[in-house]
Amino acid sequence: MTLLDEQLEILRSQYPDAIVRHLPSGAALIVLPRIPLVDGWSKKSTAVRFLAPVGYPHAKPDCFWTDGDLRLAGGATPANTGGNPIPEINEGGHLWFSWHTAQWNPNRDSLLTYVNVIKNRLRDLR
Repeated sequence: MTLLDEQLEILRSQYPDAIVRHLPSGAALIVLPRIPLVDGWSKKSTAVRFLAPVGYPHAKPDCFWTDGDLRLAGGATPANTGGNPIPEINEGGHLWFSWHTAQWNPNRDSLLTYVNVIKNRLRDLR
């Protein structure tokens, strides 16, 4: 079992509906179908998608995608977002968040660490 497989098991213990799709490049697309959102968003929850890149955990996850129709409650598009597609995926319509971890230690950080980075961004209404 690889470190990624071990971390996926831990992730699924907290997010049992997590979906993992192994991509031709060797990266893994991780989908969390229902992440609750704080008041101030246009929806109560969103699906979140992110990549565990080739070379993970030494190569850290970077950026994430939500449902394409996610907006701030007033209808504004969130800061640092766009329509960039998920690499290697032929599905459109996701909202890309250009959001990066400030620090990453492959000996300590995990997929759960990155999910917390995402959740922290989604608590930040801008």
